[in-house]
Amino acid sequence: MFSYPAPLCAVALTLGLIVSPALAEATAATPPPIPIALGDGEMRDTTLSGGAVDSGEAVSPATLDAAAAAADAAAGGHSNRVPRDYLGIGIGLISVPDYNGSNTRRRIPGGLIRARISGYAISSRGTNLQVDMLRQVRGADTDWKLGPIVNIRSDRARSVHDPIVALLGERGTAIEAGLFAGVSHNGVITSAYDQLGARITFLQDISGEHGSWILSPTIDYGTPLSRHSFVGLSASVNIYGPGFGAHYFDIDAAGAARSGLPIYAGASDHATLGKASFGVAVAHAISGDLRQGLLIVGGAQYGRLLGSYARSPIVATRGDADQWIGGLGLAYQF
Repeated sequence: MFSYPAPLCAVALTLGLIVSPALAEATAATPPPIPIALGDGEMRDTTLSGGAVDSGEAVSPATLDAAAAAADAAAGGHSNRVPRDYLGIGIGLISVPDYNGSNTRRRIPGGLIRARISGYAISSRGTNLQVDMLRQVRGADTDWKLGPIVNIRSDRARSVHDPIVALLGERGTAIEAGLFAGVSHNGVITSAYDQLGARITFLQDISGEHGSWILSPTIDYGTPLSRHSFVGLSASVNIYGPGFGAHYFDIDAAGAARSGLPIYAGASDHATLGKASFGVAVAHAISGDLRQGLLIVGGAQYGRLLGSYARSPIVATRGDADQWIGGLGLAYQF
């Protein structure tokens, strides 16, 4: 096995792409070990997520943090309790569904930023921003995470391509805030530098748009394949409060009259396991070193709307329960 830390920026950029703002739905919006802003948080939704994009939905920043810890350990062990500072930025192009449940697509720009200052990590994922308030320890194999997260959800807050769904009316932009908690561990399967992580994100609408909440558990795994390449995998689910389904998936009598779609109230019956997502991300160092310099990153996420969300007419009649997100971009690690 080679002895080399996982890339810091690669994972970050992939996460951002997969968690594009268009889908950032659950965790803000949760979510894959993919740097571009993957997720619905939902993978947009955060969460490539999540994550968990929905905001986080699909890929978590844990891999980046583990990579940083590995680099710190190689550089000096525990001689300094605080790991070194870093900054990673990424930009890319993402292909996402037009709305959560759509069978048409749109291409949007994506980006992300990750930083660590005096041991505290700050990261964006899709349309969310989070701060880890548990200070990292230099060279530690296990890293606990806890902190606030803020997400912006804009699902159907702009023109929708489907003319029938458009007749239901646009939704406003929701602002969601909450907490995330998690743990990651280095040196699990392939080498001392791979990482397995788990996290959970809770978001509550504070803008009065949908007035509900999203809970997103996520697991992810990432490993360097060589000095030049990295791969990450993630899986997450989004559990939504009743108000979320009522706002985005139900159809009232007025909406049914305008659109010709049937009245539907099934998504607001109770809290719902509304979506499951799986993501993959890859990164290749143009500079020849995953720890710093320029990287090409890419990711893909498959999501499946479930239960009463999948049965909504905007999905079952006008859209598709199968949701795909893909992105390609560049990242730079300082």
